[in-house]
Amino acid sequence: MSTRADTELSGSPSPGSFRASPWRQPRAVWATAFAAVVAFVGIGLVDPILPSIAQGLAASPSQVSLLFTSYFLVTAVAMLVTGFVSSRIGGKATLLVGLAIVVVFAALSGSSQSVGELIGFRAGWGLGNALFVATALAVIVGASSGGASAAIVLYEAALGVGIASGPLLGALLGGWHWRMPFFGTAALMAAGFVSILVLLTAPPRPATRTRLSDPLRALAHGGLATTSVTALFYNFAFFTVLAFTPFVLGMSPYGIGAVFFAWGVLVAVSSVVVAPRVQRRIGTVATLHLALGLLLVLQVAIALGGRVEVVVFVVLTGVPIGLNNTVFTEAAMEVSQAPRPVASAGYNFVRWMGGALAPFVATELGEKVHPSLPYLVGALCCLAGMLVLVARRGHLRRLDAVR
Repeated sequence: MSTRADTELSGSPSPGSFRASPWRQPRAVWATAFAAVVAFVGIGLVDPILPSIAQGLAASPSQVSLLFTSYFLVTAVAMLVTGFVSSRIGGKATLLVGLAIVVVFAALSGSSQSVGELIGFRAGWGLGNALFVATALAVIVGASSGGASAAIVLYEAALGVGIASGPLLGALLGGWHWRMPFFGTAALMAAGFVSILVLLTAPPRPATRTRLSDPLRALAHGGLATTSVTALFYNFAFFTVLAFTPFVLGMSPYGIGAVFFAWGVLVAVSSVVVAPRVQRRIGTVATLHLALGLLLVLQVAIALGGRVEVVVFVVLTGVPIGLNNTVFTEAAMEVSQAPRPVASAGYNFVRWMGGALAPFVATELGEKVHPSLPYLVGALCCLAGMLVLVARRGHLRRLDAVR
């Protein structure tokens, strides 16, 4: 892929140079990617054990769904300060602080005596996750060989592997006791902390310190605002599938874990293998339309299907979710002139609001109205995202112009 600088200097991308291999990377990049895998494990970790947590702590499904809401709400707000922190203490120190916070709060989550405590500890976990995840992307992009696109593919591969592994780890350890996945994640994050500490050379601090207001100022750019709002709608649909489906399946932790492991494998393959090829062939904006349209159809199919059909269609949502994860991330990095860490912070602040809202809203609708309604709302969110892309298409011309 031609870099942004190449395009600005030459006026057009150079044919045949779209992407370098994302797999030939320095050890520091692999250490950061490993820690990122473990960080993303935390997203799907609780999926297989949601019914077990509800039973163990005498909580309702909507109360348990707040484990996602508190986590992503704090993650979203904390995204606004990640650049401020990392530009002052450095990328490596920010990664280590984020990992340390996750280790502490993951362990505390495993020791919770009430659903209220668990919700609170997941909020603390979200703070550490924000510091780590936002900075990890910038560190991987900065330290990688092959340019930003190769680094983003590697980052999304880490996301896919983490999302796929989370339900599997949650099921295997959760079958023993619902507390064990939290302790297991704390141990893995401690290993990630050591790998970053030993293998990552501290990258140079940016010449200009990021202000607290910079991510919000970046969102004044029409392209970044459009990408972020569309991603908010997409994330609402995404986390409706992730957070509400365990209560619909009626399976053991092992069954739920198997369903979401298969789903996560499709997310990973779609992110790393399918997304770059589709994006090169039809362009960024068209790929977003395709992925949102496919997710819309699958959500309607889940709402109307029986138990077997629900399992099949939930697994298949991994394809459009993988496409969206990669393409939205790259779009947010490329659509404006804002520094990548600043653009990432503003974009993630908006999009994770969808992840914060969806679990509670979907579970409330499913409990109090009908189990199919959350998926229909998710489908409407996909449609809303597509309408935003159409209405604001003039702000997105840069995305396909630089390819």
